[in-house]
Amino acid sequence: MVTVRRWWERKTLHLSLVALALGGAWILRQTQGEFLLEVYQAITRPLQMLPAGISPEERQEELLKNARFLELQAKITELESQNQKLQDLLGYVQKEPVSSRPIPARVIGRSADHWWQQVTINRGSNAGIREGYVVKSEGGLVGLVESVTPNTSRILLISDIKSQVGVTVSRTSAKGVLRGDSSAEGVLEFYEKVPNVKVGDVVSTSMYSQKFPAGFAVGRIKSLDLKKLPASVAKVELFPALSSLDWVAVYPNAKNPESETQQSAKTEKSQ
Repeated sequence: MVTVRRWWERKTLHLSLVALALGGAWILRQTQGEFLLEVYQAITRPLQMLPAGISPEERQEELLKNARFLELQAKITELESQNQKLQDLLGYVQKEPVSSRPIPARVIGRSADHWWQQVTINRGSNAGIREGYVVKSEGGLVGLVESVTPNTSRILLISDIKSQVGVTVSRTSAKGVLRGDSSAEGVLEFYEKVPNVKVGDVVSTSMYSQKFPAGFAVGRIKSLDLKKLPASVAKVELFPALSSLDWVAVYPNAKNPESETQQSAKTEKSQ
């Protein structure tokens, strides 16, 4: 018994090594060498990151320089994008008559809770902006100046559910009121029960509008519901990219002649 125990104690190390070798061979076969490759890469990766002759401190400094370079590159790309948008807006503004040339402004504030309701621009009363002025972008009508400080203005977007814009369908002169829907689309309620309109028709501000000059592009009819009561309605895809406004143009609100005539008639009747 003692002899067997001594033999087992002497052979334990050898048997363990044989078992380890067989186990390693089995793992190698099952993983086709992937396990050993992963171990090798885990051991050598820190050494691969360090070129010959460069210390860990120098490598850290190099990584910081690369991070600063990427940050500057991102800023340059953003500035180039903003510059292009500004150039496009200025080109758009310069096409307007000098007497009615708008004031260019940049969007500087926008709340996530009121994304489709309002924006803040970087021009105010010091630049000549007043409440009620009309705001456009290159795509079309954006909204109305709701409040003004010396250096900023808050804009009520046409996508706000409180917004109402008198509009007309350019192709047939069918008229109605466009209301905001807190999205990139608006809801157009027609005055007629069955208006002469179709999907794809372009919608612009009406000559009867009391808030906006006539002829400002608003959007395009996306869908129709001619069975809606008490009046037909349409979904309008808004032209301006209200979800990503950067630059806008602010116009004095020139009254439409038809709107002034209607207002005068109402005043005379009330007197």
